[in-house]
Amino acid sequence: MYLNNEEILRQYLASNPAAKEEWEKYAKLKGRDPRVTRVGRLLRKFSLDELPRIFNVLKGEMSLAGPRPYLPRERLRMETTRKTILLARPGITGLWQVSGRNDIDYPERVRLESWYLRNWSLWLDITLLIRTVGVVLARRGAY
Repeated sequence: MYLNNEEILRQYLASNPAAKEEWEKYAKLKGRDPRVTRVGRLLRKFSLDELPRIFNVLKGEMSLAGPRPYLPRERLRMETTRKTILLARPGITGLWQVSGRNDIDYPERVRLESWYLRNWSLWLDITLLIRTVGVVLARRGAY
């Protein structure tokens, strides 16, 4: 991403109503995201942008499976599930990533993550890790 990515996003959403609507629904831009560099688009397309998070797992800051790490601006939209989700260690992959990835709207993503935490099991994590391989190789939902 470009260093001034927040400003780029603000300007882009102000001048593009369709993108603003998409941002409000998904908290992501599926099409061309003006904040992402050419190299960044390539990394995202093949999900290689997640590889550095392995270091976060080794440092104990993240787990392999769990809820995604949320930005402070996203936390306000989480409503009643905020406490549950933010208490858990974030993961590189999770239920929403294998259930539709970026094609799932924000409220559904939060609902899936809350369900995951309330129903956690080792077997669930193992199945999520296995399913993640298939999702990444098929490049489903990678934008």
